[in-house]
Order: sequence, then C-alpha cells, then structure tokens
Amino acid sequence: MASARNLAEQALEQGRGILRLVPNWVPRSFCVPGRRIKLHPDDYYTLGGERGGIDERWLASTTPADNGPLTGRNEGLSAIAVARDPAAPQVLLRDAIDELGAAIVGERLWRAHGGWPMFSKFFDNLAALPLHIHHRDRHAVQVGQLGKPEAYYFPPQMNNHHGAFGHTFFGLAPGTTKDQVRAALAAFAQGDNRITALSTAYRLEPGTGWDVPPGILHAPGSLCTYEPQRASDVFAMFESVTGNQVVPADLLWKNTPPQRIGDIDYLLDVIDWEANLDPEFKRHHFMLPLPAHDEELMRQGGWHETWVCYKSADFSAKELTVLPGRSVTLRDAAAYGLIVTEGHGSLGVHRIESPTLIRYGQLTDDEFFVTEDAARAGVAVRNDSPSQPLVMLKHFGPANPDMVAT
Repeated sequence: MASARNLAEQALEQGRGILRLVPNWVPRSFCVPGRRIKLHPDDYYTLGGERGGIDERWLASTTPADNGPLTGRNEGLSAIAVARDPAAPQVLLRDAIDELGAAIVGERLWRAHGGWPMFSKFFDNLAALPLHIHHRDRHAVQVGQLGKPEAYYFPPQMNNHHGAFGHTFFGLAPGTTKDQVRAALAAFAQGDNRITALSTAYRLEPGTGWDVPPGILHAPGSLCTYEPQRASDVFAMFESVTGNQVVPADLLWKNTPPQRIGDIDYLLDVIDWEANLDPEFKRHHFMLPLPAHDEELMRQGGWHETWVCYKSADFSAKELTVLPGRSVTLRDAAAYGLIVTEGHGSLGVHRIESPTLIRYGQLTDDEFFVTEDAARAGVAVRNDSPSQPLVMLKHFGPANPDMVAT
C-alpha cells in the first residue's frame, strides 16, 4: 500500500497544487439536524441514534472532533481524494501536511505553527444551541487544548429556511453581575436555569456574520452557519434547558480541569467579563461583507470577491462569486480551503460543482485545499453555467498577509 507521503505527493501532482477533499460529516448527540447541508434525507442518522444526527460538515480540518467515548476513528479529520473511485486509497489532510509541511501550507505557517491551525465547518441545527462559551488560551491549556475563537457567516445558498429560532444570544446585558451568573450556574441541575435572561438576542440575516472571540457567551441561532475557527474543539455549556431539550451536566464542566469540576468560580473566570458586558457589542462583532478588490475592476471582470470574516487574527474568509459564463484568475498570499456553495465550472485542473444531494460516504467535487504555492501563482476559476452564478467560500489561516494589507 502506498505511504501517506506518496499519496500526498500524487494528489499534489495531479491537482497541480490543489487537493480535492472528501466530505467530512460530524454528528452531535445534543443537536437536531436542520437538513440544509445537502446530505441525503436517509443519512442524517446513519451513524445511529446514540451518536445523534449529523448537523456539521467540517471543512479543511486537521482537528479531530471531541464527541466523547463513541467518537469514530478519524472523526472530524478531512481526507484527500487521490482518485475518483471512493474505494481508492485516501490520505488524511493532517498526515499529508505532516509529511510535506510547507509544500502544502507554506513556509510562514509551517514555521509558526507546524501545521494547519484552523478549520471551518457548516453548522446546521434546527434549533438554537444552549448558551455556551469557548475557553481562552489560559484555560484551554490546562486540559491540553488551545483557546477557540470562531466566526459566523450565514450563506444565502445554505439557508432556504431559518430553522426554529433565527436569533443568537451574545454576551451579557450591560449591568449583569457575577452574582447573577453564579446563581444561574448553581441552578444548572435544578431545571431551566434561564441564563439567557441575562443575555441579549440579535436577529440573524443571511449574507452577514459575527466575530466571536473565546470567552464570550453565545447561543447560536438556527440559521445554517459557515464557521471559520481556530483548530480547537473546547466548550462549556452554561444553559441547562434549551427548546425543551435538557443539557447534560457533564457538558457544563466539559474541558474543565478535573480538580476544578464543581467549582463555579472557575467557570466564572472562563468568562471575559469586559467583552461580554460591552455596551457596543454589535459594533465590535457584527460583520457586513467588505470588497476584497477594486469594485470597478470586479464589475468589469464579471466577478465579485468579499471578505466575510475579517475581525480575527487567527483566521479569515472570503466569498467569491463568478457570474455566468465568466472566468477569473485570482492570486492569494496564503493557502486556503474552499467549499463551493452554488453553481459549477472549473478550478485549475479540477471540475467543480455544488451538489444537490450527497450520500454519506460519497465523493463530491465541491471541496478543495489550495496550497500556498498554487494560491500565489494564481488559481483560474471558470463558471460554465449560462445562467447560474458560481459561488465559493475560502477559509484562510492566521495572519493572512492579504487580510493584514486590507
């Protein structure tokens, strides 16, 4: 059998620096799928009821999912399709990067991080999630993890319906005290602790986004969300009942050091109080798309690219739209993963399309990873449709030089 290195080199050569990725589905036992991520209706519970429904697709991920003792082998890890046959050997993106390093992610990221330090996902839940928090570095390091900043963008193509609750609670209402939060956490096992009464809900709109640094309480609403984030999977659930669904107490203490479990003061310290109580929270965290290039140049060329996630130093993301029958060659200063959300055409030597329906285990032509060398040389994108736009989302790692320049 070919080694990981040989498979990775073969894929790089065939794709001329662009790697075709395999759909990477992740279940969550505490979630109900919103059924907007194009998975076949028969397959949302294909892993069994005990694992829960599949409501996430992880993109360009070298990060294993943390789903408890039933977590599947390689769950959360993206794989590279070396051949078109789904039965042919594949290689994990993580292993390919371990073997080839800077040839995939570029010298800058390889020297600074020794790998690919982010991933993105589609999160597709029918209802809102419980109010929860992602740990900052100083707390995550105590359980051998990294802190988890993330960002949200709501692609119009993935939101044919808004789910059961199209609002997200962010932060704490100005004036909220530590004693109020302490009382809510102490009541976690006594029924509904009603902690969202201390927060503020914002209506979610497709085509917009939010930046969510670690340490900020949030209860993501029920739109299908594109989420670039740091390569980490740490969280603690602060809300005990959401939409009549009871949250297990062990999720309150998830990623808490064993010696601090039961210590509410530890959970209070996880909160970034200044950021949560910010009276101008929306101004500091809401994101409207920003042009990534000269607007007249894009208009004349028949394409449009915007920054959709741009407030974090740990990652960034763009949305590219190419109009029917048009093409463009774009250069980026950094490696990136991408997912096609609408249309069909070509990406370098690859054919690309956004599928209507995907069976679990099926290969697709909608997800790729572009190496830094290929990105810098320029990637040709062509829309082969006479009537439909070609749209893709591109997720970049930390300190993207293009983002810094912008």
